[in-house]
Amino acid sequence: MRELIIHCNEEIAEDISDFLLDHGALSVSVEDADRDTDDEQPLYGEPGMELSAFAWQRNNVIALLDDDTDVQALLLSLAVEFGEDEYTVASLIEIEDKDWVRVTQTQFDPMQLGERIWIVPSWHMDSHDILQIRQDKSNMVIQLDPGMAFGTGSHATTRLCAEWLEQHPLEGKSVLDYGCGSGILSIIAAKLQASDVLGIDIDPQSVETARGNALINQCQIYYGLPNELPEGRYDVVVANILANPLKALAPLLSNRVKPGGSLVLSGILEGQYEQLIDFYKPWIHLDVWNADEGWVCLHGKAEA
Repeated sequence: MRELIIHCNEEIAEDISDFLLDHGALSVSVEDADRDTDDEQPLYGEPGMELSAFAWQRNNVIALLDDDTDVQALLLSLAVEFGEDEYTVASLIEIEDKDWVRVTQTQFDPMQLGERIWIVPSWHMDSHDILQIRQDKSNMVIQLDPGMAFGTGSHATTRLCAEWLEQHPLEGKSVLDYGCGSGILSIIAAKLQASDVLGIDIDPQSVETARGNALINQCQIYYGLPNELPEGRYDVVVANILANPLKALAPLLSNRVKPGGSLVLSGILEGQYEQLIDFYKPWIHLDVWNADEGWVCLHGKAEA
């Protein structure tokens, strides 16, 4: 396997990326050529907001090529398509052939959330440490593999929401997980004996992933797209998304909370929470419940 790095400007970074994929690259990524220097350029974007830019001013387009790729022919086609003056071949190196599945697995270890919640990849489920953890029936072990949907427990916002769920009685209550991703929060709620749990996401892949994760963990949870959300209100509505979509969803989320019920929001940076609190005032009063690594979890109760 070989790694080809093309240095180019922002105008053609996306086109070169697409070209390499169309010509057999196994994978292509685009990185800031000035990463980890004083000239590093931050880019921001989230649902509902226009991207500040697709690429950086100076880019490294990194392609992985298999051993059968005719690199000289590929570079010739690249020159014909874009012109040799528009980019630079920064490097072409051999990559050690590895068991990439095993390498990836070593990067994901069991994680503890809160006091007794453990998120465990499938390849660790029969390990000695996890078997010991499972002997204590007060521990909650959730099997979850990293995959196509957001939410493996490693992000601070997921931890914050998981800890809120753990610290509040859910037995017999209804829970709506809006923006469910992998389903991790709705699965935690179901394991905490919530009686009626729903997960909603705009991404069909996330919905399918969450359904699979719930099945593996023997949880009965309804998952669907936003237009499939049944009518009704819930004792707890949790949304771990981002600040801008949380604003757009304010009426919907607030009106889905039962009188006296709880609204839990995360995906909010410390510099954004005051604006979110003000934005939700027409519907529900929110306060900071906790913070972790620069991220904030907000909580509020609907009027009884």
